[in-house]
Amino acid sequence: MTTDTSNNPKARHLLVVDDDRLVLSVISTGLVDVGYRVTTAETAEDAEAWLAGGIRPDLAILDIRMPGQGGLFLAERLRALDHIPFIMFSAYSDASTVEQANRCGALGYLVKPLDTVQLVPAVESALARANELQELRNTRLQLQAALDGERDISVALGITMMQHRLKRSEAFDLLRATARKRRCKLSDLAAEVIQAGEKLIL
Repeated sequence: MTTDTSNNPKARHLLVVDDDRLVLSVISTGLVDVGYRVTTAETAEDAEAWLAGGIRPDLAILDIRMPGQGGLFLAERLRALDHIPFIMFSAYSDASTVEQANRCGALGYLVKPLDTVQLVPAVESALARANELQELRNTRLQLQAALDGERDISVALGITMMQHRLKRSEAFDLLRATARKRRCKLSDLAAEVIQAGEKLIL
């Protein structure tokens, strides 16, 4: 593994994986020259060992066909590992190879030989798309949290109505007043009410 540093500490960090040292050198040098930070690996196994250290690149650029596990295997690992985005490249442009890359979730596909002029637009496009996908994931998580909170509040209302023999509006007012008094979110209080109810049942 080698890491080429950029003068810009905020430069986007790229992981480039290819078993051909000459190709690896040409790609990494070109990317560093235009301002990226670049880490290189000659095998999927080396890349995995580097990732195991906890460092996460902004984007990975993977050769599909390499000795050992290969680029497609590594692509699957990257997708499962914190949704690390990647683009793939190969000397082959046949439909089946491109389809394999697409199925793995590649944000781009390039055909060798590569040069910096060709690579930079693909990298920038993939980074932009990766940001969009992350925003969608964040939105989905926020919506799920909101739905979970609403569900908990409804269940807590039912528990409060039964325990205190209150109407729904009265139970809601009681929960809201309690949350304000304790300075906590209504959804957090609802989760506590549900947990307390479960303990009673047990």
